[in-house]
Amino acid sequence: MYNTAYTFNRGNQVNQYLVKEIMEATPQQLLIKIYDFAIVNCQKHNLEKTNKAIQELINSLRFDLDEAREISIGLLKLYQFCQEQMRQKNYDIVYKILTELRETWLGIFKK
Repeated sequence: MYNTAYTFNRGNQVNQYLVKEIMEATPQQLLIKIYDFAIVNCQKHNLEKTNKAIQELINSLRFDLDEAREISIGLLKLYQFCQEQMRQKNYDIVYKILTELRETWLGIFKK
């Protein structure tokens, strides 16, 4: 019926491609990938994956740098709000916030 060796190899090739893409990505590209993952899973109403992605965004915040502390605190509050809204199944709010943040970061990175 299915050639499992082919399926395994094909899946393995996809994983190798993804690993290579992630390993060679810049920090900016990785940030956008995390937003993409969070947005896609928010659209799927997947609480666990969306909140894990948001947690990764939280983990990337820099509170140790004076110039980044204020922005990091604001983003932390926004990310925590998104996690809570996901738990309350307010997917549209989370989707809107995440997509707008993603677009903002893309604009910053293009400058």
